[in-house]
Amino acid sequence: MTTPNVKFSRADSAKFFRTLNKRVNQYFKENNIKRTGNWRLHFKTIVMFSLFLTPYFLILTLDISQWWMLLLTLIMGVGMAGVGMNVMHDGNHGSYSSKKWINNLMGSSLYILAGNVYNWQVQHNVLHHTYTNIHGHDEDMDAGRIIRFTKHAEWKRFHKFQHYYSVFLYGLLTFNWAITTDFKQTRNYLKRKLSYGKLPSPLKQWSTVVITKAIYVMIWIVIPMLILSIAWWKILLGFFIMHYVAGLILSVVFQLAHMVEDAQMPLPDTTGTMKNSWAIHQLFTTVNFSTKNKLVNWFTGGLNHQVEHHIFPNISHVHYTKISKIVKQTAQEFNLPYNEYKTTRKAIIAHFKHLKEMGIKPAMHS
Repeated sequence: MTTPNVKFSRADSAKFFRTLNKRVNQYFKENNIKRTGNWRLHFKTIVMFSLFLTPYFLILTLDISQWWMLLLTLIMGVGMAGVGMNVMHDGNHGSYSSKKWINNLMGSSLYILAGNVYNWQVQHNVLHHTYTNIHGHDEDMDAGRIIRFTKHAEWKRFHKFQHYYSVFLYGLLTFNWAITTDFKQTRNYLKRKLSYGKLPSPLKQWSTVVITKAIYVMIWIVIPMLILSIAWWKILLGFFIMHYVAGLILSVVFQLAHMVEDAQMPLPDTTGTMKNSWAIHQLFTTVNFSTKNKLVNWFTGGLNHQVEHHIFPNISHVHYTKISKIVKQTAQEFNLPYNEYKTTRKAIIAHFKHLKEMGIKPAMHS
């Protein structure tokens, strides 16, 4: 990864972002509502934490068959993804509440999802949201050479099969957080002095990583081993299944917004300047999906409204359905793209078509 030194064009001749911002601000003012979360988000928080943690306590306290335990483990995985997309995500963007301590508390739910707040905020808020789909800067495009997401990445022979094997790797996302990612990212980000807000001291950050990982292992592995009278490997398998389900959901939802046929992956020119201004860049590199589906809207925490989220990351996702009309209309007025797939199915097909395309040996392209 190179150090971010990309500049965005200042030429937004039609003043798209200024107009859009004014209209969105007007919407909140006229309706007398806050840009942060509301009772809908608070209710959803209770539901997601219940899905995630209730099965854990049931497994530890009830005398149930191992098949029931397996089912509860799968539900925990769904709840884990739900907490990540709905609670942790808004918290770490500062959009959950107007109170900073509540945002910090909700953002800290990442620790029981196996992640680390400092690392996540650098990778997501700084690198991904600023340098969306720019190879060498947006780490979400960097799958450690195993998957080739962009034509700017090096091609390997095994990429020919990536549209088959990638989905099996997607489930490892949060499992990797738990065991390796946070140590690598902490070393890398501290070395590059990257931060979202104040740079933490290395001692504080390393201590946080080590202590939270120890507590994490204690809660999810050691305590079940001490309480449950089942084979240790079954507990490890349950832990893996929970992570796999969560990782698969999170990965697929994130990929559908950026790693699809309709999303561009532009590079800066020789001076390090991008062709478009930052807001217009977001329109070219981001795609919505299934925005009319109430269940998808509710469960994905508005991550299917990625266009709105990328332009207004500090507005809570509970408002995206309403402001999407304003964003779409303004983009069309300025003759700019507003990319969306009507259904999740269409977005998934577009993602795997993109993977297949990126798996073709570059010289074979016409």
